[in-house]
Amino acid sequence: MSKKFQVVGIGNAMVDVLAHASDAFLAENGIEKGIMQLTDRARGVELYGLIGPAKEISGGSAANTIAGIAHLGGSTAYVGKVKDDQLGEIFAHDLRAQGAVYETPLAPASHEAETGRCIVLVSPDGERSMNTYLGVTEFLSPDDVDEDQMAQAEWIYLEGYRFDGPESVAAFDKAIHACTGAGGRVSLTLSDPFCVGRHRDAFRKLIQDHVDLLFCNRAEMLSMYETEDFDAALEQAASEVSIVACTDGEDGAHVLSEGKRWHVPAMPVQIVDATGAGDLFAGAFLWGLTNGHDLETCGRMGCVAASEVISHIGARPEAELQAWFKDQGLL
Repeated sequence: MSKKFQVVGIGNAMVDVLAHASDAFLAENGIEKGIMQLTDRARGVELYGLIGPAKEISGGSAANTIAGIAHLGGSTAYVGKVKDDQLGEIFAHDLRAQGAVYETPLAPASHEAETGRCIVLVSPDGERSMNTYLGVTEFLSPDDVDEDQMAQAEWIYLEGYRFDGPESVAAFDKAIHACTGAGGRVSLTLSDPFCVGRHRDAFRKLIQDHVDLLFCNRAEMLSMYETEDFDAALEQAASEVSIVACTDGEDGAHVLSEGKRWHVPAMPVQIVDATGAGDLFAGAFLWGLTNGHDLETCGRMGCVAASEVISHIGARPEAELQAWFKDQGLL
């Protein structure tokens, strides 16, 4: 019996504020390049006042992945908390406009926190440095997880950043048991090496006990297994989960499963903004997987989608991805 959803994602619901910034600006303001740093509301307001012209786009790592799947025509839904405020309305509208189902209850307008936002500073080399105020998305709870919706998913997609919330593990546990109890499978993205550092033990337990498909990049993989030996880390991950899909920047991606390993080259493209590359890789990979494509093709689809999203500002696709897949002989 087919499921209603190919993929349901759970993550931090955010609105991205994108601006260009020099390396000197990052240094002057104590911003570590290329990573995500959590900020409080005051720091977020301060940075917003310092940056130049900005563009506001609905974001959030798992939300970008789900938007990518919806863009490709997949049946998908998202769980993430926003407030009944202006940014919350923007977030919900943008995700639904892509074709994804979004039904998470809004935090009331009276809530002291606001809809989360991430100030993404894009340096001249296209690298992005993220300064994240979680706001109400930090307070996603098990009550926000609809067990029936999880049971209707072929796959659930869990965002590693979500581990920073106080009830994250409980919310994930509820989603996992509802999904797997109905025959679904679990995928996880590690999100960020510093996020891994904060929650390594919880990640390891989740990976070993429940994860069928692990998404990560090289830095996250090395942090997860506390080694500088990339191949050893990949093999360790592959011994714990059925499928590993690890991106490696300009070197493309590595896919491992059942003792086999595929290297998928990156598509050459002028990098404008690296925001969302891993998110769209995961989205295209999952879309390919749930539409019956082999793992190497899924990896190639992921690299094509990543190349599209880094060719412009913003973490969601602007071109027709299926047309790009056809151009590359993938459909």
